[in-house]
Amino acid sequence: MGMQMDMSMDMGSDTNDTDTPMSMKGSGTSWLPEAAPMYMAMQNSGDWMLMEHGGAFIRYTHQGGLRGDQKFDAPNWFMAMAERDIGFGGHLRFSGMFSLDPLTESGYGYPLLFQTGETWHGIPLIDRQHPHDLFAELSAYYSQNIFSNARVFGYIGYPGEPALGPPAFMHRPSAMYLPDAPIAHHWQDATHITFGVATLGVVYDRLKIEGSVFNGTEPDENRYDFDTPHFNSYSGRVSFNPSENIALQVSNGFIKDPESDGIDVHRTSASILTSTTIGEDHEWNSSLVWGQNYDTEEGVQNSVLLESAFTFSDYAVSTRIEIVQKPQRELGIFISPTEKETVGEYILGVSRKLFSTEGLDVMLGAQGAVYSMPQTLVRYYGSNPFSFEVYLGIHPSEMAMHMQGM
Repeated sequence: MGMQMDMSMDMGSDTNDTDTPMSMKGSGTSWLPEAAPMYMAMQNSGDWMLMEHGGAFIRYTHQGGLRGDQKFDAPNWFMAMAERDIGFGGHLRFSGMFSLDPLTESGYGYPLLFQTGETWHGIPLIDRQHPHDLFAELSAYYSQNIFSNARVFGYIGYPGEPALGPPAFMHRPSAMYLPDAPIAHHWQDATHITFGVATLGVVYDRLKIEGSVFNGTEPDENRYDFDTPHFNSYSGRVSFNPSENIALQVSNGFIKDPESDGIDVHRTSASILTSTTIGEDHEWNSSLVWGQNYDTEEGVQNSVLLESAFTFSDYAVSTRIEIVQKPQRELGIFISPTEKETVGEYILGVSRKLFSTEGLDVMLGAQGAVYSMPQTLVRYYGSNPFSFEVYLGIHPSEMAMHMQGM
């Protein structure tokens, strides 16, 4: 019997014996399902394991309706990691995440109906997605085994991500073929770029409990600098992976003045992520996320997101369904500023891999979106807005291992 291995790394050295399996590592210290696909390149350099992954979409987006806009742009991100085992049961990891959004998106970001959060020239961004910072994560992580199946860990980032919410959308396999940020981003995973965070946690088998202190204010309008850290916020998260195909988390945090408007937020989140392989080349990755913001101005605001990507052969079909409660004030409407309006976004997309080269996949894709809204908002957005985009997507090829018999 012969064996053929097609992988982007040398299997002669495993630097992951004392820590979470590589496929489970999401953004910050969050967990994915162990069965999640790994779209990355990996190499060994002495005792270190080096990893690179990321993605970019070169696209045209057209957001419809009365508040719509259009743009040629290229949202993108890149991440590099280096990790190794140390001493008796220790594990060290350094991570860096970067984005050229400040160049490709400009300070005004890209058009996205019903999106809110952050500012440009002191004016709140409405129906726009803000660009991410050049430096999205510079972090260090250390874990130490204390007995069988149990370890403690610490994580610091400047910037980094606290223990709050699910893995950030660009790290979820279910969102891999969706260029846009969720419109519930600031209700679920917007703390993924935090200038100042420290996390301590404990892991026992498939259970993890962790807590963070961090800077609650979101990044300022200068996307190239390092904001002053203020450890004025806190969060806690419990994660549990009952099987290799499922990742669960619940979390809660107090966020001090996230939008620099004097309003503090209590955020609660729960999520279920699943990854399943069907046959040789069929994969199904899904995320169900609930996020709630509570503040003294508008009270409770809920959001729910269902996201799914089904890949087969060289094709992928993706969908995202979101429903979010947003105060009129968030949408720039002041009939009753604190009145909450429930809006929905429903996306369907398809993409095809054109070719692979040098460990990268190049895809051609398209998606369309329709929306739901109360009658109050129809005069501002139109009765049936429709949005679409076409893109060339670039990301690392999936790591794979194939066994062939005689």
